[in-house]
Amino acid sequence: MAEARSLIPELDEIIKHADPKRRTDAAQRISELFFQDAAQFRPDHVDLFDGILTGLVPHTELSTRVDLAERLSTLGNAPRALVSQLAREDEIRVAGPLLRCSPVLDDATLIEIAAQKDQGHLLAMSERPALSTGITDVIVRRGDREVVRCVAGNGGAQFSHNGYSAMLQRAGDDGALALAVGQRDDLSAPQLKELLGRSVDIIRRRLIETAKPSRKNAINQAIVEISGALTPPTVRRDFAAAQRTVVSLHHAQELDESALINFAKAHKYEESVAALSAMSAVRIAIIDSLIAGDRKDPILILGKALGLEWPTVRALISLQLGPKRSLSDADLEIARTNFGRLVPSTAQRVLNFWQMRRSA
Repeated sequence: MAEARSLIPELDEIIKHADPKRRTDAAQRISELFFQDAAQFRPDHVDLFDGILTGLVPHTELSTRVDLAERLSTLGNAPRALVSQLAREDEIRVAGPLLRCSPVLDDATLIEIAAQKDQGHLLAMSERPALSTGITDVIVRRGDREVVRCVAGNGGAQFSHNGYSAMLQRAGDDGALALAVGQRDDLSAPQLKELLGRSVDIIRRRLIETAKPSRKNAINQAIVEISGALTPPTVRRDFAAAQRTVVSLHHAQELDESALINFAKAHKYEESVAALSAMSAVRIAIIDSLIAGDRKDPILILGKALGLEWPTVRALISLQLGPKRSLSDADLEIARTNFGRLVPSTAQRVLNFWQMRRSA
């Protein structure tokens, strides 16, 4: 401690007038003194080093700050102000080790950093052994795909209801995220059903294959319940009048996308299905079974295969939901994005399969 105190009188002179090498040498000497006996220091001793190093370290070379951050990252009594200072640096090689595991960074500091810094900082923070809901709320809201996948796979992370809702929404367009979320032990039964309801069949199968034995039953049960919920009650619809209307439009050369969107916007279900059947050469019974379900995928595929514009596809989704239901803006945007990503040749292959089916 005496050697550390002897450096204090010349500290201002070193910071203000010394060259980078002298500053670096001073920082290394003082930090080495700290690391030698860190485990035995009282809080007031740690505070002394904290006051010295926070004034000196920002003026040192990058390699020195990187080394210091790595060594401080595992210390339970590391100088708090210094750790907070280094964790706020834009250089991720300095901030990263501390954001990943430093035990002296409190939630308030982590939330502030998460709200201000870039994806590298968020990714490092996502790897911490434990994360509170306040931190994960910010990470999920601001994080990119890699960051959110990482925090979803962190067993020590806790998520609020809003945090889970945001991840479940994003998981509908991200199979890797769906797998990470689906394997979490703290995922509730309703959240699991929502996740599976948003996922395609291949992701559901992958979840079952990779799930812990204790989770397989819950996943299977959720899939059974979803399958029942997605199976519409048997409704005997009479398409005769609708078919006559569509045939008349065809003879008049007016059976086109404009006629289809008008049917859909008016919630004329039979006419919309009959028009889609005529335009796609797929049996009415099959089109009916596809549109009557709750999944939007068949509508997106039909729209892409027939070359429909997004407003028409959106009207068909509204027709599927019925006049008393509507999708949120976020879900509509996901559907629009998925529609845009569909490859026409892929959609056409699915349409060819539907065309060859003999019955629904």
